[in-house]
Amino acid sequence: MNAIAFKTIGIGVTFSPNLEANINEAARFALCFGSKLVLIHVGEASEEKSKTFLKFLSPFKSKNLDYEVLFKSGDPVDVILSSAQEKKVDLLIIGALKKENFLKYYLGSIARKITRQANCSVLLLINPSIERVPCKHIVVNGLKDPKTKETVTTAFLVGHKLGVDKVTVVEEIDQDEVSVNVDDDKSLRKSTIIKERLRVREEARVKKILNTIPPDFTKDMVIKSQPIFGKRGYSIGHYAQVARADLLVMNAPAKMTFWDRVFPHDIEYILTELPTDVLIVQ
Repeated sequence: MNAIAFKTIGIGVTFSPNLEANINEAARFALCFGSKLVLIHVGEASEEKSKTFLKFLSPFKSKNLDYEVLFKSGDPVDVILSSAQEKKVDLLIIGALKKENFLKYYLGSIARKITRQANCSVLLLINPSIERVPCKHIVVNGLKDPKTKETVTTAFLVGHKLGVDKVTVVEEIDQDEVSVNVDDDKSLRKSTIIKERLRVREEARVKKILNTIPPDFTKDMVIKSQPIFGKRGYSIGHYAQVARADLLVMNAPAKMTFWDRVFPHDIEYILTELPTDVLIVQ
């Protein structure tokens, strides 16, 4: 199974306090992958804006960064999504708030709307840095899904490129699969046996995926498989936070309906309160 190739990386840029940090993160990522970088600014072009973008990009020009600055007016979500499609962007980088209150979540912020509608992979940054902060630990979902092999392979490719020390593949097992009411010693033993069987089953499935990862991607890495019981999406987000992961890698969600946003599930839990930087593989 092949990993995703990030040939063109796009980033939505606004004149926020994180502008320089966001550009630096995107430029470093583009250089790591040998990608072209497209800066997408929603608004009219001006000499002052161009000078600011070029000033922040100048440290990377000597490293032969291939880049383009695109100015386009309109609705931010529509502009960023259409520009990404026009420029054939494989990875879209978006600065995101770490936590949104219910009102913002219900209405949908720009970052969340883009994540739900994008046809390419999306990297949500919550802690961008002007100076590089090493990425040491990646957590990736290992759930049973047709997209998972590609997502796991991509996580290892990213880890290889960024010099990551550790990758943890998390298999979320729905508590409903146990379906035993524990009210005495006998039911407790039964629940324990079922959990152990599920754990063994999931670890075997993930091991098959790991055996397909190119050896170059796993060299000098600590690899861990971690089955956890709980609500899908919420559980892995909580685990990534507790494990102090630097990056959480997830399958792209299916297209969302209105009711999916009112009654969140799976990746919507993560979009509500980002535990760390999140890469969603399309």
